Amino acid sequence: PSVPAHTPTPTAPTTGTPDEFVDESVTNKGWVPEPITTDADMYIRAALAAASTFDTTLSTREQWLTYLDAWLTPDTRYNESDRAADLQSVKVELRQAIVIPQEQWDSLAQQNGRITAAVVGDISRQDVPADQTGDMTIGTADVVLTTTSSDGSSGELSFDETIRVSVQVLCGAGSIPTPHSAQQAGDCKIVRYFTEPLEP
Repeated sequence: PSVPAHTPTPTAPTTGTPDEFVDESVTNKGWVPEPITTDADMYIRAALAAASTFDTTLSTREQWLTYLDAWLTPDTRYNESDRAADLQSVKVELRQAIVIPQEQWDSLAQQNGRITAAVVGDISRQDVPADQTGDMTIGTADVVLTTTSSDGSSGELSFDETIRVSVQVLCGAGSIPTPHSAQQAGDCKIVRYFTEPLEP
């Protein structure tokens, strides 16, 4: 007898692991794949990890940053005419104040270094000021960074450090999906990262 296909109900709790990504193959470059989801918590976890996960032996810093740019969507609180300029300023801030500076990247690259990041514990959520839609949220969480590098011979050294970081995401009709991907308007995207953690 044929077994009927299981169709999960909308009320089924999320398992916490996305089953679809914009491009899962980016893991081959040492990057975090962007999940295709409307679950803000799931997306925030990936977004916070993505901003600190890379392998200096598999890509340049600029290639990695160009990849992170694809996670971004314009802030819908701005007028249409102002969104492009705001998005550009977000990209500049990402490069200058959020991710690892070029000098540190170069230093790590000399040791064939890589960093993997993972959110530990709960995500603290807060509303975004002046967001009329309710589709945006700010997520703050502790992220453990594991830095691994060559020990100068045939082995590797690694150490952990914990940082607290925040990201603003949009999970709603105003989000702009990544071109040529299975993402759709309404799926979660990053609006901006913050230089300091924001606490409710």
